[in-house]
Amino acid sequence: MVVKLLLRSGGDLPLSQLPEAAQARLTRELGALNIIDKATLNSVAQEFARELADVALTAPGSFEAALKSFDGRISAATVARLREEAAAQSGSDPWTIVLALPAEEMLPITDAESAEVCAIFLSKLPTSKAAILLGLMPGNRARRIAYAMSKTTNVTSDTIVRIGTGLAQHYCGPSLPAFSESAEQRIGAILNSTPASTRDKVLEGLLSQDPTFGESVRKAIFTFADIPARLAIADVPKVLRDIDQTDLVRALASATEMGGLLALAVAHLLDNMSTRMADNLREEISEAGKIKQSDAEAAQTAVVTAIRAAADAGTITLNLDGED
Repeated sequence: MVVKLLLRSGGDLPLSQLPEAAQARLTRELGALNIIDKATLNSVAQEFARELADVALTAPGSFEAALKSFDGRISAATVARLREEAAAQSGSDPWTIVLALPAEEMLPITDAESAEVCAIFLSKLPTSKAAILLGLMPGNRARRIAYAMSKTTNVTSDTIVRIGTGLAQHYCGPSLPAFSESAEQRIGAILNSTPASTRDKVLEGLLSQDPTFGESVRKAIFTFADIPARLAIADVPKVLRDIDQTDLVRALASATEMGGLLALAVAHLLDNMSTRMADNLREEISEAGKIKQSDAEAAQTAVVTAIRAAADAGTITLNLDGED
């Protein structure tokens, strides 16, 4: 009755998002309705309104919806494991996709897996396809697998399911990457925390050995000198509160003394914070005196690390290298 009332009032209900069984049941229930008196309709509408008013929170309601809500927030490995568990609970057979492979694409399995696993694999195949696969193998390998079949008599069904799941994961779809970030991002993150002299030498070597890779690493690096180009004006106050005052003064004082791009980074920070804070920092910078190179690099790295941490937490968004 509520659905019919909402539809009659022009409501746009996303009924297609319901499970198919719920859609079918709803259609049958609506089809069974005939004439409804006002008292009944008012009573149902009031009851529905009361229940709706008591709702404080809604959850996804399904496994796939929960995965979608966690998109980008849990690792790819966790997603794969959860899907595997869901498949096992729903009774789906991992062997289905393994046995659907063409015989030629099954050769990597027979080449890499143990003779016993291959014997189980061969036993699961239709006789005609198993014969084709056996004929594609080198003679010695085919004989070892054939002999291993004699040892599979007492293999449990759970073991066969686990073998099927493992084969499906390794041979029937894109494998999970070993790292969540690219090689350029990983080496860039390391070089971000490396002393400038070491970073420059490593980057110079990468650019000479592999210019394309080296340039990608250079773009992944975020240093103190990159602050004006990549830290938005509105984000300057957001990151300053997370930086130790001593580190900030040392970083700004040393960068001012070094000049060039580092001095421009100092100006970018000072010009985009409160006037009072900027004046206090300028006074502290003038009183800082000579700062050792190791202390200067450590302080500048602390500033960069705080900015990176804010970006990783989603508090700010760094501009891409070369982006206006």
